[in-house]
Formats: sequence, structure tokens, C-alpha cells
Amino acid sequence: MTKNVCLNAIGLTYEGAWFKSSYSGDNTGAGCVSIAMLTDRIGIRDSKQGNGPAFTVPTTAWASFIREVQADQQPPNTRPQ
Repeated sequence: MTKNVCLNAIGLTYEGAWFKSSYSGDNTGAGCVSIAMLTDRIGIRDSKQGNGPAFTVPTTAWASFIREVQADQQPPNTRPQ
């Protein structure tokens, strides 16, 4: 099993690779993250600390996380079982 890697965001990938969800709003929010799609991993960092720490997770783990978040946003009677 590959462990999550903690790095400095500057060394992980170039600045233009990072993006945040349009749902995050402007940069005044307290809980925004940016992600970068790498070859076989997803980089994650705090949007307000672009040069700060970042970590990576396998793309399969990120996809599972997104599926769970989307399922939690559905009304209870329409969630997949």
C-alpha cells in the first residue's frame, strides 16, 4: 500500500496545475483546498497557503472520497445502497 506523501506544494508541481472548486467562492473562505491532478495521484493543499505543505493521495482514493461526498449530498431516499 502506498502511503500519502507530505511535501511542499512548490516542489510537487507547477503553480498552474492547482485549482479549486467553483463552490469554494472567493479566497476569503476558511476551508478551501486546491487540488492538482498528477500522473497517478492527487495533490491537495490549503488554497490560502499555496507555497505551504501539500499531500498526495492515490487517484482511486480521491475518486472514492468524491463519490462519498456526492452521495451524502443526495436526499436520503435517493442515495445508492
